[in-house]
Order: sequence, then C-alpha cells, then structure tokens
Amino acid sequence: MDLIQTILMGIVQGLSEFLPISSSAHLVFTSNFYKAFKGIEIVQESNQEVFLDIMLHFGTLIAVLIFFRKDIIEIIKALYIGIKNRNYSSKDFKTGLYIIIGTIITVLIAYPLNEVAEFLVFKPAIVGGLLIFTGCLLLFSEWYGKNIKEKKEINLKSSILIAVAQGLAALPGFSRSGLTIATGLLNRQDRTTAARYSFLLSIPIILGASMVYPLIKLNFAEVVTYNWTAIIVGTIVSGIVGYLCIKYFLKFVGKFSLAVFGYYCLIAGIITAIFFSMY
Repeated sequence: MDLIQTILMGIVQGLSEFLPISSSAHLVFTSNFYKAFKGIEIVQESNQEVFLDIMLHFGTLIAVLIFFRKDIIEIIKALYIGIKNRNYSSKDFKTGLYIIIGTIITVLIAYPLNEVAEFLVFKPAIVGGLLIFTGCLLLFSEWYGKNIKEKKEINLKSSILIAVAQGLAALPGFSRSGLTIATGLLNRQDRTTAARYSFLLSIPIILGASMVYPLIKLNFAEVVTYNWTAIIVGTIVSGIVGYLCIKYFLKFVGKFSLAVFGYYCLIAGIITAIFFSMY
C-alpha cells in the first residue's frame, strides 16, 4: 500500500459514500484495478488495507458530522425534551426515533451478512453484478417517483423499509445511499427528503464501522507498524471530498433526476463484471 493508492481510495470513498454508486464496490474496484495495473495478484487484503478502509470511513463520518451538526444537535435536544416532557410529536423527535429504530434493524440484517461481504471483496465480478442491480433500482425508483403527485414525510413504515435497505447494503455493490434513497422514493418521499434522511441514518452505522468494530477486531500491536503517513493523508482526503460531495449532492437532487447515477452504476457494473471475469 502506497501514498498514491491511499489518495485514490480517499477520493473514491469521499465521493462514493454519499453518491448512490456504492462506496464498498468502488473501494473494491479501485484496489483491485490498482493491483491489476501494478501486476499484483488479487488475494486477500492485508490487515493494513482493512484498517485503511476503516479510516477512510472515519473520514467520511467526520464530514457528515460537520455538515449536519445543527440537525444532529436539534435531534438530540428533541429526543431529550420529548422523553423528559413525554411529548413525542415534534418532527425532530420522530426523526431521532426513526434513526434509532433504523440503526437496530440495520445491524440485525447487516451483521449476519458480514462474512458474505468479506468474501465478495475478492470477487469484483460479482460485486459488479450487484452494482448493476443498484443501477436498475435507481432507474425504477426515479420512474416510479415521477408518477407520484403527493409526496410524504418519513414515517415509521418507510423508516423501517429504508433500514432494511441499508442493512442489505452491507454487501459491496449494493449502494447504501442508492438503496436507501431509492426506497424513500418508492415510499413517496421526494429526493431531497430521502437523501437527507439517508445521510443522517448513515451516521450511527459509519460510527460503528469506523470506531466500535475496530476496537473488537484489530490487533493494535500491529497497527503501529502501518504506513501512517499514507493512512492519514487518505483519511483527510476522504473527509474533504465527502463534505463537498454532501454539499453539492443535496443541491443536485433538489433539481435533477438520479437517473444519471443509475446509468453510471449499470455501465460501471457491466465493465467491471466483464473485466474481472476475464482477468
């Protein structure tokens, strides 16, 4: 693992974590394409590469926390006041409650899929196939959403379905933001509402993936021997790109269709599936 690889992966993580194109798939593609270009055999990732992936997610976690800091504070305040006064009617309280419920559901679905997800990291052709599915779902949800005149806010039913989608997105190739936003559209939310909720719902999961999970799994005696310069640079790049991506993506979805991302997923998935089937 070198500095160029970590910078590339930081850019890819920052963009693809929040765009509906599957960050896990693009990290798999970037790593494996880089190895193919360098003539390196595609084998199981080293612990250092796994740790880099965790730190890149930490970078995007910082980005989403900074961008939505006011929303997060209001949601926490609403939860505290709502529980204290036994008044659960505010919009921010409901949003916080849905995020808590959604996080629990996500973990219950994603955790059993962990071994499958780790297996798929070394099967980029299959990941390409899952990305094709993401593209098809985005295109269908956009078509469906255009035929719905009355838009709805996030409710308990839609929050549960969105959480199920986020849980399935533990598999690389299934875009977390793609599946959650598409599920929101299919449940009659507008694109901006669906995207905003998708980003807020991602916070506990990214937090768990980048901070809690490593405390259980990592060998910290080995971590100190890693290439920390490359890891830190990649993490910073991931955070900066992620922040800018959130900012401009929310503006984009307020005005334009997500179909362009659907077509991108289709093309990227087909190319990757074909390339790695022959590699």
